[in-house]
Amino acid sequence: MNLQEIQEELLNYVTLTQAQARRFFKCEPEQYAAHDQFLGITVSHLRILAKKYKSISIDCVQELLSSPYNECRLLGLLILVMQYQKSTPDQQKNLYHFYLKNIEYINNWNLVDSSAHHIVGHYLFDKDIEKLYKLATSKNVWHRRIAIVATWYFIRQSKVDVTFTIAKLLLNDKHDLIHKAVGWMLREAGKKDEALLIIFLNAHANQMAKTMLRYAVEKLPNKAQYTTK
Repeated sequence: MNLQEIQEELLNYVTLTQAQARRFFKCEPEQYAAHDQFLGITVSHLRILAKKYKSISIDCVQELLSSPYNECRLLGLLILVMQYQKSTPDQQKNLYHFYLKNIEYINNWNLVDSSAHHIVGHYLFDKDIEKLYKLATSKNVWHRRIAIVATWYFIRQSKVDVTFTIAKLLLNDKHDLIHKAVGWMLREAGKKDEALLIIFLNAHANQMAKTMLRYAVEKLPNKAQYTTK
């Protein structure tokens, strides 16, 4: 299949109005998704198409990633994740670097959240995580979100210390999307090791944005002592 055929089939799955497609994103001028365009395709339909086209060439994935349409980029990432998961270690290394080479196109929260832990997190799990530090201190909000969401893979392997390390770097971040992502990952880390989450909160709760803190303590039985700050 070539890109034109995939794009033609994508149009058959348009079921949402522009208002419906954009409702979970802030798309007004000066907002974080002002750059993005939407076709109106649900994620469930994109997952069906990803399975169908999971064997397309990396050049075709590249073209999907460079599309102005969010759904095309998401489809490309879903396919990339599938290809990564079926690859040898050497191939995974190449796909990890391909991901970073195309990081400029991973520029909305749904794109980050569907891919960062599967590729960046998985690849770096048993390696030097200096790249996560660099991403976490980037001026680009999507790079910072990739850094923290990538640690979800570490959490799933019960290695939660990396999440707390990256979260500490992002404690004073000004962006709401980082507040939500950090709080989310802290909550997930707490499911694996509640005691470590409590230690982290006791040390840093007073620095955390309200949204970050609210997400982080959501599953704690004693969350009221933190949310009354």
